[in-house]
Amino acid sequence: MPKSIALLGSTGSIGKNTLNVIAAHPEKFQLSSFAAGKNVALAVEQALKFRPRFVSLATKEGAEEARQALPAEIDVVWGKDGLETVAQDAEADTVVAAVVGSIGLRATLAAIAAGKTVALANKESLVAGGELVMRAARKKGVPIVPIDSEHSAIFQCLNGEKRAQVSRLILTASGGAFRDFDRSELHNVTVEQALAHPNWAMGQKLTVDSATMMNKGLEVLEAYWLFDIPFEQIDVVLHRESIIHSMVEFVDSSVIAQLGTPDMRIPIQYALTYPERLPAPYGERLDLAQMGTLHFIALDFERYPCVKMAYDAGKAGGTMPAVMNAANEVAVDQFLQGNIPFLGIEQIVARVMEAHTPQPVEELEALEEVDARARAAARDIMMNTFA
Repeated sequence: MPKSIALLGSTGSIGKNTLNVIAAHPEKFQLSSFAAGKNVALAVEQALKFRPRFVSLATKEGAEEARQALPAEIDVVWGKDGLETVAQDAEADTVVAAVVGSIGLRATLAAIAAGKTVALANKESLVAGGELVMRAARKKGVPIVPIDSEHSAIFQCLNGEKRAQVSRLILTASGGAFRDFDRSELHNVTVEQALAHPNWAMGQKLTVDSATMMNKGLEVLEAYWLFDIPFEQIDVVLHRESIIHSMVEFVDSSVIAQLGTPDMRIPIQYALTYPERLPAPYGERLDLAQMGTLHFIALDFERYPCVKMAYDAGKAGGTMPAVMNAANEVAVDQFLQGNIPFLGIEQIVARVMEAHTPQPVEELEALEEVDARARAAARDIMMNTFA
């Protein structure tokens, strides 16, 4: 029987690539349900192609519009409750958590509570609520299989290895759209420039995070929770080509790396088939002879302060990572709207973090309250500083 998939975030970059993987292997996968955002037209198109049991839209109005366009056998739900309905789909074997932002945390926890295998691409679930997620996964015995290319690489490099023999994890980073810019050149960069990623095709928020390198900071926090490795043993190195997706160094100085062309369908497919592998009828094969040379540069915290903020947030622990993440989401959104300059993103995040005293993470509702206060603080700073 094909593995049944519930997809959270069908209209985003990861979601669309997940649907490509499902379509390429109809004998292996079927789409049981999905949650989309506000792109009703694309959600309807996806539903007509894959015929899931039910579909969730972000808003009630979007759900009504979709309901009019879809056959009666496809049930349409909406909002946060709809997102959780998809996460707990009784027929799904695996839930792909691919929504962008901290909204994905509650849905990820719902999937775990329902005993689903979670293929995780939602960074914020672990950044904001890593303690809650991993505690729940351990209690329920639920596998968390990473989709992000960096964490998928580490996951693969660790297969069959003893964690006690790991010396360090090495996350690679392309450097984003401004990797060849000095900080003095960043004051007047545009949204269009920030969205011109040199290697990967991603959504707007993640692409801006790549330009600030906050995405790499978030990945450091994810790696801490996924692999139970201290922050002192997690490093980041700049790697322009995005061919080595990450590496693991062991105590005997051996280094195992996972390589491949930058195509998100490969780690998505691996997350859905683990521990098996399937042929990939898409993407380019890696030709190292043609590539010729791979480049690596040490990470400079002064050039990329968002990465240092993430390390600091992780070491502070408690609610600090959630606060950092919430402030970043607000700041990135304001930059995309043209309300703040590019460097305003890190300024807002730094000021919100400075004003916060971390508290233990004990329950989701309290964490959501902290998240809301951090967002309000970020908006206040934006209005008082940049308006």
